[in-house]
Amino acid sequence: MAALVCLAALGGCGKFGGAERPAWRGQAEAACFARNQVTLSNYIQPAAHEIDGPSICGLTRPLKVTALLGGTVQFNSTQTLDCPMVAELEAWVTETVQPAANARFGQPVAQIDSMGSYSCRGMNNQFGARLSEHAFGNALDVGGFVLADGRKILIVRDWTRGDPQTQAFLRDLHNGACQHFATVLSPGSNAFHYNHIHLDLAMHGMTSTGPRRICKPAPQQTEPPSRKDNLPDAPEIEDDLDIAQAGPPRAQNSYAMRPGPSLAAPSVIGRAAPPSRAATPTELHASRTPAPAPEGDPADFDLPRARR
Repeated sequence: MAALVCLAALGGCGKFGGAERPAWRGQAEAACFARNQVTLSNYIQPAAHEIDGPSICGLTRPLKVTALLGGTVQFNSTQTLDCPMVAELEAWVTETVQPAANARFGQPVAQIDSMGSYSCRGMNNQFGARLSEHAFGNALDVGGFVLADGRKILIVRDWTRGDPQTQAFLRDLHNGACQHFATVLSPGSNAFHYNHIHLDLAMHGMTSTGPRRICKPAPQQTEPPSRKDNLPDAPEIEDDLDIAQAGPPRAQNSYAMRPGPSLAAPSVIGRAAPPSRAATPTELHASRTPAPAPEGDPADFDLPRARR
């Protein structure tokens, strides 16, 4: 009979059977607060008391969250989450959700529609299944978003039937979530996640490259955001050239450093005119003095031929 009671207790016998919550969960909460990874505010408040049971369900220092990023991104209802999950959600919204929304829709996300946070239950709400991360406030199910202009994006509808930009937006969020969370399950991962994205920080063990992550379906490349105009892409611009460090101009560009051709007709076709220069004083004097002419018969001035 005791065995049947244990099976019915959501995968654990509880304190009466000796089961205890894994120590790493409380340690993760304490480390998150010690590092000030979450700032308490009107939108993030500590719960009145610890959640302790039933079974090993619960949180040591639960947080009640109505909004993220200082109230700029609301939740549709109050969420009960642990400190590490709140910190990672804020990082995901900052680094992935808002940049993707601004790029594809020209406006930010104003609200996240949650389908569940803390809940003492088995995985996928299945009786007798292993306890879900929801049982420790370490998970959030996201069912959709509301943009700043009031437009609603529903995962159950828009993941497969939304316009191309909306489908790409949701996959951008899925791809980015796989860099922040240990488990990301979106439509296509299994039959239980057809209408939401499941996010959690479960411990799946370590690999040679770090903590093991589960991301389903596998991330895929998405089409780029639509253009806001019909203008062509800007040409690539080379880095500015430091003239002091540059060598002589290349041969094919050497003519660019010379003056253009003269409009006067050349005296000899195919031969360039010599460059002009100022006459020297000697040359000016010589041009003004007539050359001396010899007197007498030129024959008188012939020199005798050399004898052989």
